[in-house]
Amino acid sequence: MESPRSTSLFLHRERTQALIDALEAEGYRCVGPRLRDGVIVYGALRRAGELPSGVRDDQGPGRYRVTDGGDERVFAWANGASCLRPLTFAPRETLWRAARGDDGAIRFDAVAPAAPPAAVIGARACDLAALAIHDDVFLGQAYRDPFYRARREALFIVAVNCTHPAATCFCASTGDGPRAGSGYDLALTELDDGFVVESGSERGARVAAALGLEPAPDDRQEAARASVDAAAAAQTRALPGRDLRDVLFAALDHPRWDDVAERCLGCGNCTLVCPTCFCHAEVEQPSLDGAHSDHVREWDSCFSPGHSAIHGLNVRADIRTRYRQWLVHKLGAWHDQFGRSGCTGCGRCITWCPVGIDITEEVGEICGKERGER
Repeated sequence: MESPRSTSLFLHRERTQALIDALEAEGYRCVGPRLRDGVIVYGALRRAGELPSGVRDDQGPGRYRVTDGGDERVFAWANGASCLRPLTFAPRETLWRAARGDDGAIRFDAVAPAAPPAAVIGARACDLAALAIHDDVFLGQAYRDPFYRARREALFIVAVNCTHPAATCFCASTGDGPRAGSGYDLALTELDDGFVVESGSERGARVAAALGLEPAPDDRQEAARASVDAAAAAQTRALPGRDLRDVLFAALDHPRWDDVAERCLGCGNCTLVCPTCFCHAEVEQPSLDGAHSDHVREWDSCFSPGHSAIHGLNVRADIRTRYRQWLVHKLGAWHDQFGRSGCTGCGRCITWCPVGIDITEEVGEICGKERGER
């Protein structure tokens, strides 16, 4: 669903704190980008001064560094390791509890999901596209996950249109960025002196109205559009197509799978930072005295040996078949399940791979670079 049209407004940089204050006045705890241990990650945000002012990022295969940009911009960088996924799909949570009563009977109790209202500031277009996929996974099927639904309904999203893509970004080739098209409550495009603001929902319009902003001048609106267009044009990586289902399923014996298996560590970093991965395991956590037990859901990865073990047989017993499963499912089988690719071009799997495996390079070799599509 496309965001409703709204008048573009302008938020001067010195009034950034007013946005945080307005969100808190609506009852939201704010989450935003913070610089911690040399990495930009999401964290609790109370003051505008906590945003990463003047910070740039230098990303490449297996490389992430922050540098000084020498200005006051707070969103002039691409994605860090954080995505929206932990805010809606918890890395670890108890789904229900079982307890043994004095009479020996076992009682099962549901656990109510904790979902305090939260406003995330800084969501990028690739992550909004991933969130739409998760909405389909957790809410669009026959069973609607109550834990995801509670957090999703409590989430207010302040998107930021990208103006400084990393060398690992390729969202333009997947059609998911760098401009946020939908799925946000407010969207910001950063300029030197402030932000062009657009609302994408009724509650977003309500927060914008509380700020008392004036319409954005035409020259600032044009500058905002031009900066995002330039970000798309600056991307040098691309997938060789948006629907690679048939070519990938026809290439299950391609020799490139052996080549990448020699480099891949099977660590699962790519799945941990991917905004669309949703594989999980469910385990029992009994108490030491045996009186009660928690049924826990936690993130899992198709790279973990246990993920493909069934009845004493591991159907993907080596890294070659695990990497192939990840990539073919992500870019191929997702079309059967959800009508699109599972990749939104964020580039995190390239940056955070310890050995620098580049999904665009691997897919290009397997599918043929001549299939390029922008």
